[in-house]
Amino acid sequence: MASIEQTPVEEQPFGAFAPKAYLARIIARTRMAPDSYLGRKMAYVLRRLGLQSLDGAPVDIESLGAKMRLYPSGNVCEKRVLFTPQYFDAVEREQLTARLREGFTFIDIGSNIGAYSLFVAARAGRSARILAVEPQPDIFARLAFNIAQNPFGTVKAVACALADKPGELTLFIDPTNRGESSVRILNSSAGTSVRVPAMTLLSLVEGEGYDRIDAIKLDVEGAEDLILEPFLRDAPPALWPGFVIIEDSRQRWQTDLVSLLERSGYKLVAQTRLNLMFERKQA
Repeated sequence: MASIEQTPVEEQPFGAFAPKAYLARIIARTRMAPDSYLGRKMAYVLRRLGLQSLDGAPVDIESLGAKMRLYPSGNVCEKRVLFTPQYFDAVEREQLTARLREGFTFIDIGSNIGAYSLFVAARAGRSARILAVEPQPDIFARLAFNIAQNPFGTVKAVACALADKPGELTLFIDPTNRGESSVRILNSSAGTSVRVPAMTLLSLVEGEGYDRIDAIKLDVEGAEDLILEPFLRDAPPALWPGFVIIEDSRQRWQTDLVSLLERSGYKLVAQTRLNLMFERKQA
């Protein structure tokens, strides 16, 4: 596992980057924008003004029920969570919320700064178990910082990539949107790369002592097949997740994951522009 190296920014206490009055007004307006064409258009215009006022600085704020330090420049996820959380994967979050239960177990693969993990933690209660998996070292530091600002005590951050075999992988970094970094080669020519540790999903689950997975989210920019196909092949069905949110990267997969999930007893229950949601049929 990679070590956490805090930057001077992360060493400053939460609240040190609270939004100033002008930015706070913009955030309040964008968060109240309705989910309509005109509402979104207004929100995005205001968001652009807010980003200009930040000039690359972070913001300490509450979003999706959790405290977070967000760096909206260069990461679309953080930009959405800061300015327009009401638009952030609303269907996916509704589907997850409907499935919460005592002892809820959730694995967030490609956790980024922890938006999904912290959203679930804020609602699932003290008996939940949540793994937030993120391989990018500096994004992982942001994730760990955000987890530490909240009292949930149910989220564990794991600094590695998941793949079809253990070892070390090259992670290609997209500097314009850190959420699009991937172990698959990027289309962008401006990116850099970093070597990161890798393990299989099955070894992670077994190492953490899980006996069931209620839900899992995979958002790894086209490498979802490298994770899920070997897991469904090698893991006992008792460990197969009950609910799966998976980024719709069918044009990049080398395995037909949709057909694989259907053959494994899953049914497509919802679909958005970005994600597919499957639920396993009960025996």
